[in-house]
Amino acid sequence: MDGRILQELADSFFKLLIPGIMVTIPLTVISFTIGIIIALIVALINVANIPVAKQFVRFYVWIIRGTPMIVQLFVVYFGLPSIGIVLDPFPSAIIVFSLSVGAYCSETIRAAIESVNRGQLDAAYSLGMNFFQAMRYVVLPQAFRTAFPPLSNSLIGLVKDTSLAYSIAIVEILATAQRIAARTYDYFWLYLEAGFIYLIFCTVLTYIQRAAEKRLERGY
Repeated sequence: MDGRILQELADSFFKLLIPGIMVTIPLTVISFTIGIIIALIVALINVANIPVAKQFVRFYVWIIRGTPMIVQLFVVYFGLPSIGIVLDPFPSAIIVFSLSVGAYCSETIRAAIESVNRGQLDAAYSLGMNFFQAMRYVVLPQAFRTAFPPLSNSLIGLVKDTSLAYSIAIVEILATAQRIAARTYDYFWLYLEAGFIYLIFCTVLTYIQRAAEKRLERGY
C-alpha cells in the first residue's frame, strides 16, 4: 500500500463514518424498534392462538422469510409507484427492515414465551389476570431473559443488512464508498474501509450485548 492510498483512506474515513452515524445508525435503531413491536404482536397472536389473526401473521412471516430483502426493497420503492404509492427511500427502507425484523424476531419471542413454565401462566390466571396481563407482568419479563441474546444478534445483523439500502439510493456507508471509488478507482481499499466501519459498529454492539447479558445473569 503506497502513501497515496494511505492518504486517500485517511481522507475518506470520516466521509464514510458520517453517513454511518447519520444514516446507518438511525435506520437500524428505528427499524429495530418498530420491528420488535411487530414481532411482539405477532408472537402474542401465535401464543394466544387467535384463529383468523394467526393465519394472517403466519402468512406474513412466510412471505418475509421466504423472499430476499433486496427484492422487498425493490417492490416497496420501485414497485409501489406503479400502483400510485410513492415513498421516499428512507421510509421505504424503514418499512422493509421493520417487517423483516418483525418476521424473524417473532419466532424468537414466541419460543422464549413458550419456554416459560406453563404453571406461571396458570398461576396468573388464578390471581384473576387475563391473558395480556399475565403476559405483561408474569411471562414476558421471564421470556425476555431467554430472548435477549438472539434478539441482540438480530440487531447486529440488521446493522449489516442496512448496506442493502444503497440499492434504493440511500447514501449510507456503502453508497458513499461506491461514490468515492468511482472517482478514485480504488475499489478494493474503499470497500475494505467500509467493511471496517461496519465491523466497528458491530463490535461495539457485541460488547454492549455481553455486558447486558452478564447483568441479566446477575438478576439485574
